[in-house]
Amino acid sequence: MAAPVPVFTFNNGVKVPSIGLGCWMGYPGGGEAVEEMCKTALQTGYRHLDTASGYHNEEHVGRAVRESGIPREEIFVVTKLPPWGHGKVQEHFDASLKALGLDYIDLYLMHWPQEIELEPAPWTGKATPHGENPKFIQTWKDMEKLLETGKVKSIGVSNFSIKTLKELLPHCTVVPVTNQVELHPCLPSSDLKAFCEERGIILTAYSPLGQGQTVFFTDPDIKRIAEKHDATPAQVVISWGVQRRTIIIPKSANPERLKQNITLVQLSDEDMKTLDELHKKPGMHRSLLEYHTEEGTVYGWTYEELGWSMGKGGVVVE
Repeated sequence: MAAPVPVFTFNNGVKVPSIGLGCWMGYPGGGEAVEEMCKTALQTGYRHLDTASGYHNEEHVGRAVRESGIPREEIFVVTKLPPWGHGKVQEHFDASLKALGLDYIDLYLMHWPQEIELEPAPWTGKATPHGENPKFIQTWKDMEKLLETGKVKSIGVSNFSIKTLKELLPHCTVVPVTNQVELHPCLPSSDLKAFCEERGIILTAYSPLGQGQTVFFTDPDIKRIAEKHDATPAQVVISWGVQRRTIIIPKSANPERLKQNITLVQLSDEDMKTLDELHKKPGMHRSLLEYHTEEGTVYGWTYEELGWSMGKGGVVVE
């Protein structure tokens, strides 16, 4: 039975469970571990799985879906065009569909706005310059054509900022249904959220618990709210995200934490305010991920090119 989590509606009318399972294992692949994690999650009540070509585990995610015994139409499957797939959208989409072994994909995302040339391994290649007419505009037009095939229900973007969305949206025939970004109380991205909502774009939060960081599990305010609700700090942070009307995709392979992460608590206005303002504590307004370089780049693009207001180490510039 599906877990009783809110279901949101995209700007194209498609329904999406507000909590999904992130399938990035912290390293490419994962094989049978990914498959077992997905099967356990589906048995626990998850109906939303989020993977990507760049995770190198689509085959195992797809097998978990096919062998779950759950009707295909009840499971929302997301995958993504890799940053080396710009200019080859149809080719990479077909490869993902084949790897998943499914008849269709529910949501296909442009994983990053920048194009990366593989030199020599995924995610370490040279990025193409941003330019006045960035390549992601043509890539999006190619993604729009995928909708005509009926093999994908919705399309969206990931890691886009207000700057890059302003560059993209004037050229869209189809407005992205979602923008998947790093999103949590240390990086609430309220301006981006408001910008997207005005245009009917729902934000999806990846790494909503900090991807291995302990900040949300040790912060005294979050611990106090968790104790009040007889919940875990993770449940509090996930519930905060859902109550903000954002889609949350935490990852866990632990059966008990899988169950906890999809069990929401009702936070009070005071709780929400405390979490909304967590990033205002000294040193807290920052990214919690490790893809930032000392030079202030992420996969070859500068923060300025990405439209991210960040300084060294991903600390937000106030």
